Parts: sequence; structure tokens; C-alpha cells
Amino acid sequence: MKLEVLQRAIGHRFSRPELLEQALTHRSFGSPHNERLEFLGDSVLNCVTAIALFERFGGELREGEMSRLRANLVRQEALHRLADTLQLGEYLRLGDGELKSGGHRRPSILADALEAIFAAVFLDAGFAEAKTVIDKLYAASLAELDPARALKDPKTALQEWLQGRRMALPKYSLANTRGEAHQQEFEVECEIAGLNLNTRGIGVSRRAAEQQSAQRMLELLPKK
Repeated sequence: MKLEVLQRAIGHRFSRPELLEQALTHRSFGSPHNERLEFLGDSVLNCVTAIALFERFGGELREGEMSRLRANLVRQEALHRLADTLQLGEYLRLGDGELKSGGHRRPSILADALEAIFAAVFLDAGFAEAKTVIDKLYAASLAELDPARALKDPKTALQEWLQGRRMALPKYSLANTRGEAHQQEFEVECEIAGLNLNTRGIGVSRRAAEQQSAQRMLELLPKK
């Protein structure tokens, strides 16, 4: 029953539901798991987002600019946000260790599972159906995409937004560090005191976490 809800959310009903189950299975749970599917799903996603950007900006932007926009759309942070909207963590099959350490909330695990789902749809029904699913999930992100802002990294874009309004620069502080030394995740808080706003980002490095917290801050600010 739970997978019925997820299938409605992504807009595809599997004729081979075992593919969806595999896509939701982390290697800590057992085999078959989703690592091979994630590899395939990454390629499918890159192709679909490239088509979407070419159709929308092909006459305006250079190849390098579209490549950077695509990188923004398919990076772990973007996939994590989409996975959260699907409440994907509720469907994951994780081993006991990952369950106890909060693996169902870990951005890398959620992002990988979403890519695996894209591959599962592709294997179940072909490229056109996978494209339909991805286009649906990315519709809002593409509609809001502003190349002038997206082509800058989030920290730079946030700094320029604040400087343009003669406001103090944001303060970044390390809020938490989790995991073993070889597989750490960093949580960083971004604070703009003048606006009474703060956001948090998570990444495999402090810099990546700062970028995600800056991106989340940008999403709270006026577009103009």
C-alpha cells in the first residue's frame, strides 16, 4: 500500500514492482540493492535535464552555461529537496545501522535513491516514460530557474544580493558534524542578522554545506 502512494506521487505505476523495491534498497539492507540503478539513473537524469535546458535556453545560452545549469539541477542538494517532497525516506529499506544513524534523512542516500527510481522507471517502461516522470518532478525547479542567478555559486549570489542592498554579509557557522572520519557530514548554519533569517545546509564537506545553506537562504529572499 505504501508503494502505491509513492507511485502516484511520481506519476508511474510499475508493471515490475520489484524494480521500485530495488531502487529503494540501500546496500546496508542487502542485495539486490540500488547502486547499479543509481549509476544508470544518473545518466538518464542528465539526458532529460539537458533536453529540457536545450529546449528552453538553447537559443540564449552557450554550451558551458547550460552545462553549469544542468549541474545545479542534478546535484545532490537538488535531488535531496525533490526526495523530501516525495517523503522518500519513509520508503527506504535500510540496514539496522543506517536506521539507527538516521540514514532515512541522509541527503546522499535520498539523492541516490531518487536517481535509482529514475532508472527503475526507464527499465520498466522506457526513456519516454522516465522523461515524463523527471519532467513532472522538475517542473517547478525549471519554471523558477533564473540563469543570471543560477550560473553563480550560491555563496557568491547571496553575497552580491546583500551587497546590492548595502546589507551586512551572512555569517556561516558549523552547527554539527556527523559520521565516521572517512564518511563525515557537516551541517552549517547561514545567518543574516539584518533580516532575522537563518538556514542550514548539509554536505560531505564544510564548503558544500555552506553552499547548500546559502542556496536555501536565496530561496527565502525576493527574486528581485
